[in-house]
Amino acid sequence: MLMITGATGALGSLITARVADRDDVVIGSRNPAPGGRRVDFDDPASLDFTGVDTLLVISAGAAEDDVVVARHEAVISAAEKAGVGHLVYTSLSGDGDHLTYALAHRWTERRLRGSSLHWTVLRNGLYAEFLAAVAAPGPDGTIAAPLGAGRLAAVVREDLAEVAVRVATDPAAHRGRTYELVGEHALGGADLAAAVGGSYEPGTLAATREALTAAGQALPFQVPMLMSTYSAIAGGFLDGTGVEDRGALRTLLGRAPRPAIEAYTAAVRG
Repeated sequence: MLMITGATGALGSLITARVADRDDVVIGSRNPAPGGRRVDFDDPASLDFTGVDTLLVISAGAAEDDVVVARHEAVISAAEKAGVGHLVYTSLSGDGDHLTYALAHRWTERRLRGSSLHWTVLRNGLYAEFLAAVAAPGPDGTIAAPLGAGRLAAVVREDLAEVAVRVATDPAAHRGRTYELVGEHALGGADLAAAVGGSYEPGTLAATREALTAAGQALPFQVPMLMSTYSAIAGGFLDGTGVEDRGALRTLLGRAPRPAIEAYTAAVRG
């Protein structure tokens, strides 16, 4: 049996849609639909993985590091206790170590390597759809995101979902492997502007931080997360050149990855 946790998020929803017709898959979430199983990373009593052969763990991010680490520790410990055969974890690309949210991912990878489980790590690049949120054009078509002259090796979320399903449904072939899943063609601010018929006039980090804080829509820990993303892109650390085997995404898909610029444009235009 394959169990998928964190299945209600953007990536998880795409993954579960791909296995909806399989009777050997169980969906775990805090508020499960009929046929699913309650899995709450903050409630160890709910982490019952009895009978699970493969556990696909979609990262429980969007929280402070100590919270994410505690959640992942609980899941891995429960998987060890239940005798899960293989754990597949969705992590963060190797060139993302400059991001403030990388620590919990690297901690989890280290914990897996020292566990009694067979494992596979999928180091996902940042989504093209996420780029559409943090570098969207304004009402006049101007993209003011502080990306500088940097570029991002963005990935289409649908491709990452396809890879996750391929690996989780044939885990033995990927035992002990860490895959870097980044885009083949990195995108810069000028590329984004050209795709949507706008202009690229990057602002400063200070102005962007002020705007994010003034908007009041981000939680306190999210502001530094977003700012580190802008800084890492502008500094040239997320263009994909710093990872090994940049062709892993194409290899696992068995085809060329979907163009990230098309996903960006579609997300911007709604």
